[in-house]
Amino acid sequence: MLVVIVLVAVHLGLVERPLEECKLLLSVLVMGGLWDSLLVNVGLLEYTSGMVVSWLAPYWIPALWLMFAAQVNVTYEWLKSRVWLAALLGAVAGPLSFRAGVSLDALRFVKPVLSVSALSLGWAVLLPLIILLSRRWNGVRAS
Repeated sequence: MLVVIVLVAVHLGLVERPLEECKLLLSVLVMGGLWDSLLVNVGLLEYTSGMVVSWLAPYWIPALWLMFAAQVNVTYEWLKSRVWLAALLGAVAGPLSFRAGVSLDALRFVKPVLSVSALSLGWAVLLPLIILLSRRWNGVRAS
């Protein structure tokens, strides 16, 4: 967690408009944390460690969301004009990243087909939404 805090602080120190970037990072953090917690709460995902409260995603999930958010205005810049592609990419890559977590024994799909379907649908909505927010809050490049 400390490494993530340091990396996010360095990222915010390097961008041209840190307040705009911070708005994006915090928005993604809240959306992602709520989404993952919803999946835990409805019984689709079960994490193997880091559960502080049984109905919330583990404490390390927000760290992953922050690291993802810090990449949006840099790594995913090319998606900003292709929101439809962001939906497709989210629908495929979102569940794959969770599948990697299953392989690492970080979580388990409680109801595999339903869990993967929910992740696919959720990421097909979340990634385009994040891309749209990044158009508004781009702290990496001055407008």
